[in-house]
Parts: sequence; structure tokens; C-alpha cells
Amino acid sequence: MSAPARERALRPATRPLPRRNPPVRRPWLPTIALLLGALYCLTPVVWVVIAASKSPRELFTSFSFAPGTGLLRNLSNLSTYAGGQFWQWASNSLLYAGVGALASTLVSAMAGYALAKFRFRGREILFSAILAGVLVPGIVLAIPQYLLMARLGLAGTYWSVLLPVIINPFGIFLCRVYAASAVPDSTLEAARLDGAGEVRAFASIALPMMTHGLVTVFLLQFVGIWNNFLLPFVMLSDQDKYPITLGLYTFLSKGAGDTDLYPLVIMGSAVSVLPLIALVLSLQRFWRADLLAGGLKG
Repeated sequence: MSAPARERALRPATRPLPRRNPPVRRPWLPTIALLLGALYCLTPVVWVVIAASKSPRELFTSFSFAPGTGLLRNLSNLSTYAGGQFWQWASNSLLYAGVGALASTLVSAMAGYALAKFRFRGREILFSAILAGVLVPGIVLAIPQYLLMARLGLAGTYWSVLLPVIINPFGIFLCRVYAASAVPDSTLEAARLDGAGEVRAFASIALPMMTHGLVTVFLLQFVGIWNNFLLPFVMLSDQDKYPITLGLYTFLSKGAGDTDLYPLVIMGSAVSVLPLIALVLSLQRFWRADLLAGGLKG
């Protein structure tokens, strides 16, 4: 046997070290932070739902998160109070939020598409002005808008609440970003070569491609208009035209001297949240499809 072979035979056999799996990192801190954030956001909603089931006596004497026995009675009293005025306010809010959000989404889509796909002088300056409008709080614009509506003879009408919410700078910004990424220039050029005009290209090609982004714009604007208080407070004086936010404020003002109205205010607040929950649940499939499309593009 040769010397190298003899050395290999005498060398002790070594076993390969077992491969260690990398340690699994458990994101406890982000999970705990998300749970605390969800608890912070959901606790007031849970309290409103539970408090809506309490009678005036139970509201002030029982534990805050203990269910009451007056849910149906409170709902009946809310429906019959002042001849069912609460439902008039709810229908007004649905009119303001539904029509206003639809009109605002369409205007935002047209403006965002034009800023993204057309080249014209002053485009960047105009877009910068729109971005500056995002930074202006609504309270600054409320009085000038009222003076303008009064000059046009529209103060105190439905139009005084609808017209100011049609222009949404943040919605225009989102639509421009989405149109630039979701609508290929080559598709528009092919449509123009086939003889389609700009209006037809926008309505038949660009608008369907922007659907998922427009759902987000619509939902944000709907929620903003539904929860808007300052603009109707400044514009309206007739209680029959009040939205639900201003109507609940009048309930709360009257309830300062009548504790029996407190359950009605809380029940009205609980009912006013239901349309927003239903809207989010019905439109979330568009967000999921949009996220899936974004993942495939990436």
C-alpha cells in the first residue's frame, strides 16, 4: 500500500456537519402594532353599536360594553322622531355622496387622463397648482365658496353642497398617476389609427383600463362627502336639506337639555356607519384584482 493511501486509511473518518436551518424570524412587533391599531380604530365602533342598544337609564348606569335592552325601541324612536326626519337626512347624504362622488370621479378621470396622455404648454404648472390645492384645508375654502354660491343665488340649495365637491385635487392626482401606468400609449395610438376620436378612445379604452383606480377615487370621495360637516353647515339653513352629519349635530344640540335624545344620537351614528361598511365590502373585490394585476406586472 502506498504512503498516501496508508495516510488516508489511518485518518479518522469525519462526518459532515448537519446543515442548520436559518432561524425563523417572527414579526411579533409589527403584528402587535397592527393589532393595537385595529383595536384603537374598532373600539369606538363597537362602543357605538353596543350603546345603541341601551335605554336612557342603561346608558348612564350600566357598564360601557354591556349590551342593553332598548335596541328596537331606539330604532323605532329614531324612525318616528319629527315625522321620520332622520331618514330624510340619510337620503340627502346619499344624494350628496352618491351624485357628488360619481361626478367627482368622472371629472378626476378626465383631468388625470388629459394630464397624463397629452402634451401641452403649461401642463406641469397646472399639475403643480392642482397639487397645491391638496394642501389647502377645506375650512379655508368654506367661506369663499359660500360667497360665490350666494352670488349665483344657489346658497341654501342642494347645488351649494354638490358643486364644491366635484373638483377633487387629490382625485385628479391619483387619476393622473394611474392613467400614466395603466393606459399604454401604444393602445391609444392604435385606436387613433383605426379612426377613433379622442372622446371615443377615452370612453372605450382608457376608462375601462382605469376602473380599479377609479373605484379608489370614488370610495375616498364618497366617504369624504358622507362625513363632511363644515360645508353643509355653512351652506344650508333648511333642516330638510341637512345631511346626516348635520342632522345628528342638531340632535346632539337638543340633547343637551333632554337626555332621552342621547340614545337617538347614538343609534343614528350607528346607522350612519352601515352604508360605508356596505360600500367597502362591495368594492373590495376591485382592490384585490388591482393588487393581483400589480403583482403580475411586477
